[in-house]
Amino acid sequence: MSHLSFFWLKPENDKILTGLQSEFHGLVKDAIKKNRLSLPPIPDVLAELQALCNRDDSTVRDAANVLLNDPGMAATVIKTSNTMMFNRRNIVCHDIQTAVSRLGIIRVRDIITAKTVLDIKLNSGFDYECKQLLSSSAARSRQLAGSMALVTQNLLLHRPELKLEPEKALLAGLFADIGLFSLIYEYQNYLDSGNFLDIQYAKYVFEHCCNHASLDILKHWGFDQDYLEVACNKPIFPAYKKSEEITYLDVARMANHLLLFKEDDDAIDEHEVELDLAGAEVMYTLTNLSDDEFNRQINHVLLTSGF
Repeated sequence: MSHLSFFWLKPENDKILTGLQSEFHGLVKDAIKKNRLSLPPIPDVLAELQALCNRDDSTVRDAANVLLNDPGMAATVIKTSNTMMFNRRNIVCHDIQTAVSRLGIIRVRDIITAKTVLDIKLNSGFDYECKQLLSSSAARSRQLAGSMALVTQNLLLHRPELKLEPEKALLAGLFADIGLFSLIYEYQNYLDSGNFLDIQYAKYVFEHCCNHASLDILKHWGFDQDYLEVACNKPIFPAYKKSEEITYLDVARMANHLLLFKEDDDAIDEHEVELDLAGAEVMYTLTNLSDDEFNRQINHVLLTSGF
């Protein structure tokens, strides 16, 4: 059994796990290149919307016609466009073209992608362990998304000139670990091909590859810099950021810090976040909320967004 004890020597163990991370990240990148990133149950509608967002001549009517091919998704877009968060003028719309016009083609794509990712996390056909991972991921991403929207709403009370939108903050939080599904999908294929990797090591690989996989997927789909920065947890063009600017990445870090504080998580000792005066006031206000009130406000944000 000497070969097993050799594996557990830390330098060798780290080397093997690093190799596994590179291998699984490579599998996801290969899936992206070969268009194997399937997102049931509406891959056709989502793919067509992605294509429309990448064209300069796309119109609201084009997007509405695509959505009409999937009545269920059209109904979802109309319902979302009438929620408190996405309907600031409080004018109810009843048809898909008006809903797309109100939201914009890109925001419609973002909403559909977020809804689809949540659905597949909760209704995947993987084994029990992987299903549990995706179910936990769905809960965590909703919590982060709600916290990001809540932080943004409070920041805007102090600095209304900020170019931040609670609804975009919410979507950015939902996309933060979008790469997890693809990693688990590749892991399942890996096992089905006759390979073996213990789920505990797989979880380690998922944890350390998720940011990279999420960044690759969102970049491939044409999502903007704000989404990319939140997904990979680092600024894309740090030299161009103005000192007084607050980005969605800053909001994500504030929200994560807030959640760590509320959960009394030891990881908060290693988590740093930069704050201006408005940010410090927001964090002070939200950290001093009781747990029940904090959770009530997050649930209210999610309820008023349709997520």
